[in-house]
Amino acid sequence: MVIYIFAPVLKKSALSATNSSHSLKSIFLDFKEITKAGLAISVVFSSLAGYLLGVSEFSSANVYVLVMLAVGGYCMVGASNAYNQIIEKDLDALMDRTKNRPIPSGRMTVNTAFVIATALTLIGLIILYWINPKTAMFGAISIFLYTCIYTPLKTVTSLSVFVGAFPGAIPFMLGWVAATNNFGIEAGTLFLIQFFWQFPHFWAIGWFLFEDYKKGGFYMLPTGKRDKGTAMQVILYTLWLAVASVLPSFGYTGQLYLTTVSTIIVGLLGLWMLFYAVKLYKNQNDKSARSLMLVSVSYISLIQVVYILDKFLR
Repeated sequence: MVIYIFAPVLKKSALSATNSSHSLKSIFLDFKEITKAGLAISVVFSSLAGYLLGVSEFSSANVYVLVMLAVGGYCMVGASNAYNQIIEKDLDALMDRTKNRPIPSGRMTVNTAFVIATALTLIGLIILYWINPKTAMFGAISIFLYTCIYTPLKTVTSLSVFVGAFPGAIPFMLGWVAATNNFGIEAGTLFLIQFFWQFPHFWAIGWFLFEDYKKGGFYMLPTGKRDKGTAMQVILYTLWLAVASVLPSFGYTGQLYLTTVSTIIVGLLGLWMLFYAVKLYKNQNDKSARSLMLVSVSYISLIQVVYILDKFLR
């Protein structure tokens, strides 16, 4: 009898707990999406790689600074992505790949997204400032360029990719600045590598998502079309990327340098990516563009690992 009386209460409590669990899960998933967690984590990895290259030796790496760089870096990238999705909310609703994002789907209001973006900006800047002022300055520049210049230009000109390459290239260099409190030839070289990497990577994405981008009024390809002109520019920038990646081998980049073995490995990785760029030129299809995009993601991560291993194992 007691069980019978309290059964509805127990059932209601169980449903309430389940709904609460689902609610927390959905909030977490929406936060991941509004900040583009996958992209943010890859950017954080670049920053940490730059930091490890900047310290004099592995034992001198400061765990607290690494954690602050990771958290602050995620906040800055997350804020940029949230602001981006606020600005492009109406256009996101038109594209298949973005129509289910938190704002266009109605799961999150613009005001909520703005609060999240602003809070992440402030938290990120404060944390990066604790590392050193220069790190915070570059973090702030990154958010400004991405949000106020790159995002509005995406519907105006394909040169937006060139503008977007600047904030996109900051993370690798940011780690070095966090470690040394200095922006010199070493940080500039790391910036250059990730700068040239942006072009084949994003043009490959722009190629296989061409029709979807077109729905939102975005024209990301340099010629505005999926043609040999675009594919040739992909090859040229891949070549520049390969050259920039082996620059530390020649002794002109200060404390940043590569041994012969690592130079060969980085060179082979460059040829690997170039192979897929040429393949896109030959085939001019979405499959080749998607393959190039995946290879480019592997490329940037692998050369960062090679750089780190070369520094601490030489």
